[in-house]
Amino acid sequence: MAMAIGSPDDDGEDQMNSTINTTPLVDVMLVLLIIFLITIPVVTQSIQLSLPKEKNVPTQTKPENILLAVSKDGDVYWNTRRMPDIETLVAELKKESVKDPQPEVHIRGDEEARYESVGRLVVACQRAGIAKVGFITEPPPNQ
Repeated sequence: MAMAIGSPDDDGEDQMNSTINTTPLVDVMLVLLIIFLITIPVVTQSIQLSLPKEKNVPTQTKPENILLAVSKDGDVYWNTRRMPDIETLVAELKKESVKDPQPEVHIRGDEEARYESVGRLVVACQRAGIAKVGFITEPPPNQ
């Protein structure tokens, strides 16, 4: 019995192919592309909200307005008078909250002050029954 083996210079189909088969790689990449195209709209969806618009309103200083300030150390000042504690501040604000018309409270906070210190002032105004609380900031520099 004899077996026929092709010659080395035979251009038949039995030769070894030394190139990389990229068909499976392309298939996997197309599947991943389709998965990403389907999942991206799901990820980017969010709840529809009406966010507040930025507006700069010049401060109208009225004599009846209350100006509270918070230093970087957390000290609270009513105009230029230092308040010893929050309870004293609430008592003073309650006296002002019964006036008609009720004065506005303007809070100025040092840029290095902790948010907690400013938050305590807002809570104190709420406890005293103050309806209008505003924050005083510096306008951004014109460029």
